[in-house]
Amino acid sequence: MTHRVRSEDARLVKLLSIGTAVPPGSISQTDAATLATQFTHGRYRKTVPALYRRAGVENRHSVICDETPSGPLENAFYPAATDDEDRGPTTATRMQKYATEAIPLAEEACRIAVADSNIDPKDVTHLVTVSCTGFSSPGVDLALVERLGLSRQVARTHVGFMGCHGLLNGFRVGHAFANDPNATVLICAVELCTLHQQYTDDPQQIVANALFADGAAAIVLQQESEPKASPGWSLKGQNSCVIPETSDLMTWKIDDHGFQMTLSPKVPDIIRATLVDWLQNWLSLFGLAIEDIPSWAIHPGGPKIISATGQALELSAEQLVPSQSILKRFGNMSSPTIAFILNELRTNGADGPCVALAFGPGLTVEAALFL
Repeated sequence: MTHRVRSEDARLVKLLSIGTAVPPGSISQTDAATLATQFTHGRYRKTVPALYRRAGVENRHSVICDETPSGPLENAFYPAATDDEDRGPTTATRMQKYATEAIPLAEEACRIAVADSNIDPKDVTHLVTVSCTGFSSPGVDLALVERLGLSRQVARTHVGFMGCHGLLNGFRVGHAFANDPNATVLICAVELCTLHQQYTDDPQQIVANALFADGAAAIVLQQESEPKASPGWSLKGQNSCVIPETSDLMTWKIDDHGFQMTLSPKVPDIIRATLVDWLQNWLSLFGLAIEDIPSWAIHPGGPKIISATGQALELSAEQLVPSQSILKRFGNMSSPTIAFILNELRTNGADGPCVALAFGPGLTVEAALFL
């Protein structure tokens, strides 16, 4: 069901800036495939290189990669599996790494966003953090208060464990706060997906291992005093749809050896079958049609999800390039990835309106409209 646009939804919230950050260490997809063959003794071991080649990724950044070119294959965080029962580091070990590495990465993205927005950090009234790859308290939010010099009265909200569409939920929270003309909202998403590499011969887990990477993104929002008073994009509205009878097609669960993802090969077909009608009904509330949207930020859950979305919406090959480019250069960083795509579109002077789309457990579709 598509919700009617309320009067408060009509207020434009300015996207003042976007900051992005990745860890200094990276690994090529070829080296990652070589490393991945050491994680399993199962029957899919010989097919790992082919699955990695099909992922649409050429390079990924990770907090567990050394900065030297030969470093990634020598990193001791993920030693080779010793037998079929070896499942790698415990969740506790992985969470210790998350607590150490997530904070500086989030800080880097926030510093870029705050500097580019020309605001004083103490003027931030609301801090929204987003993450689904780790838990720690005191966590990233409180560390950002200290490290960025935010006001100790800043209102903090955390959006947790919502998966790849988590940042769009962060935008929704930020948009609500920014309806106050005195509010300045800082949103930060940080994900360390590579901490959850799985030792497995499950093909769905191998595909997830081939896709995911680490990164952070930050956004500053303020309500516009007058419509289009300054250049740039504004967040006009958002919508969400939980597709019925799909709850088992995409999952994200905590196990004894990291967080485990399932991604059914049925997801692209579900997208092709359900996306158009829902999206068109929502856009019509703004007097828009799918063909009126020149720019698209499609979360790259994988190359088949990008292509299925493009086929469903009858988008051109050029309109899919921003999402494919980010996937190729950075991998799927989960929630921050949408901000990387939006930043590339804005930097390259892409025309608006722009629609951002992301898919997550549920199966849930999230959309945001930028003007």
